[in-house]
Amino acid sequence: MANLSRRVHTTGQIRRSRQLDRGPRTEYLAFVLAGDIYAAPVALVREILKPPPLTPVPRARDAVLGIISVRGQLVTVIDLRRRMRLVETPLSRRSRILLVDASGGEVLGLYVDEVLQVYRLSEAEIEMGASALGSDVAGYIAGIARPSLVSHGLTAADGTPVPDASVVILLDLRAVLAS
Repeated sequence: MANLSRRVHTTGQIRRSRQLDRGPRTEYLAFVLAGDIYAAPVALVREILKPPPLTPVPRARDAVLGIISVRGQLVTVIDLRRRMRLVETPLSRRSRILLVDASGGEVLGLYVDEVLQVYRLSEAEIEMGASALGSDVAGYIAGIARPSLVSHGLTAADGTPVPDASVVILLDLRAVLAS
């Protein structure tokens, strides 16, 4: 019995030392946009909402879906798919709005297709220099992550497949919101 408790204790130490070897970790909220997985730092996301009814704004930019009221505060909702020039899909029951703090203390809503999970990524799992992607929206991308725990073949509660998370595109939300 004493040997078993010692073995469990040393196994826990090995796991902790492996995690420490990867360096400090940053939490990223993963979400789906047009079938691909993107993520943004959790520290920038204030809240996740089910989309309430949107009020359209006349003569607003193309990426602006409208405004919503959140506890008496008006929030502009931006469609990240339009901002990133991605294929748009209709609103679904999985769609969410991420409330984020923009510059100047303004709160903005970012419309996403689905929120997946939080990844705790080390620097070793992130490849910087996404400008090599060659896209006109490459300035919005902070890097590419390759999480070590990959979710191949996972399905959601309703049986629909979850996109492959072997590559997660990390967004620079400050750049996205500044444009």
